[in-house]
Amino acid sequence: MYSTIQSFITEYRDERKFTENILSSLTDASLKQEIAPGFRTLGTLAWHLVPKGGILAPTGLVFEAPPERSEAPESAMEIVAAYRTASAALMEAVQSQWQDEKLQETVNLFGQQWKNGFTLGIFLKHEIHHRGQLTVLMRQAGLPVIGIYGPSKEEWIRMGLEAPA
Repeated sequence: MYSTIQSFITEYRDERKFTENILSSLTDASLKQEIAPGFRTLGTLAWHLVPKGGILAPTGLVFEAPPERSEAPESAMEIVAAYRTASAALMEAVQSQWQDEKLQETVNLFGQQWKNGFTLGIFLKHEIHHRGQLTVLMRQAGLPVIGIYGPSKEEWIRMGLEAPA
């Protein structure tokens, strides 16, 4: 749970760079890669990472973002551009609309009372969770994977090291 606006901004600024790097690695063709028949595609999962109302709507934050239930674009560059714009707008909204005290206020989410600072933490963990799913789909689509918290197999090899199994 975040207790200061700056602690969220600092962490989100770093994490959004990782997400941008992953999204920037996608190709238009890769967006069609399915998790499994009848499940999300890499494109719909990538679009899901673009900040929208969702979990943040009950907190009262207002920022420019695509509509919550909008269709994923067929262009990977459109997805990364929308992510950049919406994530920047989200950071601006948190900084301009809230003070640290607002993080202690509670809202009803999923039938529970969540503090806004907790909700921001869950929002970020949600992004990180789905970013991990994206890397698996990227492998299935034949794309190189970018390391985030450590080197990917391709990065180990580029360093001249044997990649762990």
